[in-house]
Amino acid sequence: MSDRAFQRNKVARAISLILGTAVAFPAVSQEGAEVEEVVVTGIRGSLTSSMELKRDSQGVMDGIVAEDIGKFPDTNLAESMQRVSGVSIDRSLGEGSKVTVRGVGPDFNLVLLNGRQMPASALEDTGASPSRAFDFANLASESISAIEVYKTSRASTPTGGIGATINIKTARPLDNPGLRTSFGAKGVMDTSVDNLPDALQGDSITPEVSGIYSDTFADDKFGIAVSASYQERDFGFNQAAVANGWKAFAGDENNWGTIPQPGAPGSENITNRPGPNDTYSVPQNLGYSVTGIERKRTNGQLTLQYAPTDTITTTLDYTYSENKIAQQRNELSVWFNFGPSTSTWTDGPVSSPLIYSETIVPATSDLSMGGAKFATKNENKSLGFNVEWQATDRLGLAFDYHDSSAESGADSPYGSNAVLGVAGFFRGTTTADFSRDFPVMSVELPPGQNGIDASQMEVTGSSFRNSYMKTDIKQAQLTGNLEFLEDSRLDFGVALTDVKNRSAFSNVQRDTWSGATSPADYPDDVWRADTVRQYFDNISGSGNPALFNQFFTFDFETVRAIAARAAGDESLYRTTPIFDTDRRVEEESQSAFIQYSTEWEWGLPMQGAVGLRYEKTDVTARALVPIPTGILWVADNEFSLQTSGGTFEQLEGDYDYVLPSLDFAVDITDSLKARASYGHSIGRPLWNNIQGGRTINSLVRIEGGTGIQGNPKLKPLESENIDLSLEWYYGDSNYMAVGYFRKNIDNYIGTSVQQQSPYELLTPSGGAYFNAAVAAGCTTSTCIRQYIFTNFAGQPGVTVTGTDETTGDLLGTIAGVPGDPIASFAVQVPLNQRSASLDGWEFNIQHMFGDTGFGVSANYTLVDSDLVYDNYSRSDQFALVGLSDAANLVAFFENDKFGVRAAYNWRDKFLANTFDGGGLPNPVYTEAYGQIDLTASYTWNENLTVTAEVINLTDEIYRQHGRTTHQLITVQQTGPRYMIGARYKFGD
Repeated sequence: MSDRAFQRNKVARAISLILGTAVAFPAVSQEGAEVEEVVVTGIRGSLTSSMELKRDSQGVMDGIVAEDIGKFPDTNLAESMQRVSGVSIDRSLGEGSKVTVRGVGPDFNLVLLNGRQMPASALEDTGASPSRAFDFANLASESISAIEVYKTSRASTPTGGIGATINIKTARPLDNPGLRTSFGAKGVMDTSVDNLPDALQGDSITPEVSGIYSDTFADDKFGIAVSASYQERDFGFNQAAVANGWKAFAGDENNWGTIPQPGAPGSENITNRPGPNDTYSVPQNLGYSVTGIERKRTNGQLTLQYAPTDTITTTLDYTYSENKIAQQRNELSVWFNFGPSTSTWTDGPVSSPLIYSETIVPATSDLSMGGAKFATKNENKSLGFNVEWQATDRLGLAFDYHDSSAESGADSPYGSNAVLGVAGFFRGTTTADFSRDFPVMSVELPPGQNGIDASQMEVTGSSFRNSYMKTDIKQAQLTGNLEFLEDSRLDFGVALTDVKNRSAFSNVQRDTWSGATSPADYPDDVWRADTVRQYFDNISGSGNPALFNQFFTFDFETVRAIAARAAGDESLYRTTPIFDTDRRVEEESQSAFIQYSTEWEWGLPMQGAVGLRYEKTDVTARALVPIPTGILWVADNEFSLQTSGGTFEQLEGDYDYVLPSLDFAVDITDSLKARASYGHSIGRPLWNNIQGGRTINSLVRIEGGTGIQGNPKLKPLESENIDLSLEWYYGDSNYMAVGYFRKNIDNYIGTSVQQQSPYELLTPSGGAYFNAAVAAGCTTSTCIRQYIFTNFAGQPGVTVTGTDETTGDLLGTIAGVPGDPIASFAVQVPLNQRSASLDGWEFNIQHMFGDTGFGVSANYTLVDSDLVYDNYSRSDQFALVGLSDAANLVAFFENDKFGVRAAYNWRDKFLANTFDGGGLPNPVYTEAYGQIDLTASYTWNENLTVTAEVINLTDEIYRQHGRTTHQLITVQQTGPRYMIGARYKFGD
């Protein structure tokens, strides 16, 4: 038997395992007699098939193969992929969501479905999403037969994946003739619902059902496969956060928000003051939230195949997924206005507050207990048609066309992210203790008041946001292959791809943070008294007795309806379908590739492939640009941008690339294989980076505003990739591998923050009224506003609308007037700024302990780059996001009846963002995280299998911080998830 025939036999064997069959393939002995080969299924069979795919691949590739039909290793595709060396996941709502591969973030990894480029859509809370990242949480795993992770570039692969190209495969009925059917059901118990207020708790047990049917007819000329799944999950998470980030200063800086300089009033209240050359930060807010979530995920796929002759096969398939997520949240939070303070600091050169306290006397500031309720829907559709024609013994041709879309948007009249501000104005001196993992908030109430008072609660500001994204891909591909000789082959192809993306956002916002209605409008019983500590018992520091341990929860719809009636305008508390941010981008690409592969012997068996891919893309970007007309000072630190209509601006760009690739492999021995690969790949810019026009954000601060400006002329990232690996296959299911990789990436897109003054908008900050208040001795924004209202009411730009019933403060707005400063906006402009390199090592081992049933699979990935964030610098920086080491360990036992698998996944600390929640240039680090998952199964008979699973067995917490670990960004507590289910298989 030739080497090529032997490799085909192994590929067929792997496909058989993918589809869950136990087919005997003949192997020929040296004497020519056929010997029956037994194929192993189950966990060991899945790992063996994955090993064979890796061994026979061109270039460096890893994969995951289903243990059986409808039996992928994990219920979440992202959580399965984290078992692959070099792959790390980002978590959203306690589940795996997006993947980072070899230090390259989710936006630059390309996802395919059966070789076709998949569109992606996503939502953000407070703006239009720029992301290209595919969210694997939208796809159930039951209908997936395999995932292939190609880590080296190939000429035949569509462009867009710098870290990896990930191909999700589904079963084809003609690949595995005959009747095969299975049905599965699970009950899911997520313990996180038990750690929520009663009103936020969902069902204690929710269902998951799935079914797969595959059959062939008419002498296996016609085949049909149908799969469907429906999953419900009720869960929640509890979070403590400095959601709007930190303001960073130099130690000798004297500005709004800074602590007093030595010798200045108040400086005696500072312990271990940061030195003049230190960088220190103060928190903008602090809050606790409890969130209940209901998720409903529906997936389905229909595949029809017809092979009228032995040389022609046609395939028509349709894939659908829908993921609905509804959330309701209650919270307790405070904003710091940077008045007189007391603080204790860590040592420099990067200092953080261990204790930060603002003196508020009398106790008339707002203690916020806001809430939110909203729902979103993610929908994916893919319709494809494929014809394969084996024209001659040596020439094969294929045509493929698909029309796919991904759409995300609100599934509620309240929008994709709706928030009601609710507060009682009885907050006094407020202290935040950041010395432990859990930040401890302490609040002094007015003299004689021992607890929060329902009779003083009212709705303040509100924001009903509507985020939307849709991506459409139409792609036609014509490919072919020509075999010159037995061991040589030429692959070629052309493709036309049209990608259209629309990212949009609107916001109905009331900046009435001093009170929108009156406490008398709300019956006291709408506010439900609760305590904070019980929801954070797994986080270090939550037991501190100084914690302000009381807040109100409420039903969002009830309170919203009361506020709308009191305001006399329902539209103020409901989202709008009219978008004020609307970005539309079209990328039209033409591509062609050619690749020559061959095998030869030069003392040792060798394989090689060389290819070229040409890619040309035209970019047309249009964006709705609101026209700003003015700025109003509406609350202590809230300036609102006033706009009037908008217009679409259009910008264009284009680029073309020739991308080479080279793969070489040598069989040093029958079990030892060495590989080397070289290639170029590109990753396209994020959608907001190439938007047409400039958008100024509606929320402005006392020091100025922010905005973004697109640049469709940006070049994509271009990566020069080098891979070396050595693989030792020392048994039927055993191997060890070590690999080195390096990526030299050009055209990295950084953000240049430019101070611009578009539209010459006047701001009251620093104006005549403002300066008069400062000259009169006001040092806080509250004092300045009250001084202006008291002394300049009725003057141009100063409007008094009433008096706060609780505090006695005047309410109203202040506008800029002629002679006031022109507002400055920090506008983020994307540029191809620089090049960067990253490199790393991957270590893999897979070992089965003979016939004992025990086995282990482990990998460790080291990634390194010099392009790291400088925590000392306060300026905008360019650094690699997502770079981290990762490790996985899977141990299992199985026999004819029982199967047990324990999986541990760990990801080291990594930089998640270079801007924090306040839009400031600050680092956001995700701390190291490890999670243990367990799966057990019992095979009742050849058809029925019963399973039990535990996700996050040890109830790990998720934490992010800023420049130091004391600068908390967020810390979340979820809980373990338990599942019990059964799957019944029909057919062969």
